[in-house]
Amino acid sequence: MNNRLVEDSSDDSYVMDVLDITCTPALPRLGDQVRWDMECHLKETVDLTQVTCRVIMKIGPMKILEKSYKLPDLLTSMGTSLSGDAQPPAGPWKQTWNLHIPQTVPVARHRLHLRAHTADGKNFLALDIPVAFSHRWTTTSDNIGSPSHHEFDRDLSRAV
Repeated sequence: MNNRLVEDSSDDSYVMDVLDITCTPALPRLGDQVRWDMECHLKETVDLTQVTCRVIMKIGPMKILEKSYKLPDLLTSMGTSLSGDAQPPAGPWKQTWNLHIPQTVPVARHRLHLRAHTADGKNFLALDIPVAFSHRWTTTSDNIGSPSHHEFDRDLSRAV
């Protein structure tokens, strides 16, 4: 995951203003962890336990996942949890999560769309995240399976 590519798709109507997001490592492997550091400004107090997140994952034009989660459940599914105040007041807000990337995610270039709403239906967060997952292996005999092998690293996001 390249943190330069995490796009904040929100506007002024959203409760959260994203100031910075950093993902480490920038190119995680399937089954590994990625550290997600997020620095934001909240316009009002939010009960994070009641935030609903809609996750849409696409490979090219094909949706492979569309599911809604409560924020704590989404974080649990990624191997972490909310920390700090579950009802942070308006003002600066920082979170760090060590997210586990499931090995079951297909090897491909994905587009993730994360949309979140507060309990009272206000827009909370909108992120678009293009990410390419691979197993990153090579063979010494023919490089089949190598990220540099053309068939392995096709960009499916432009498929028709």
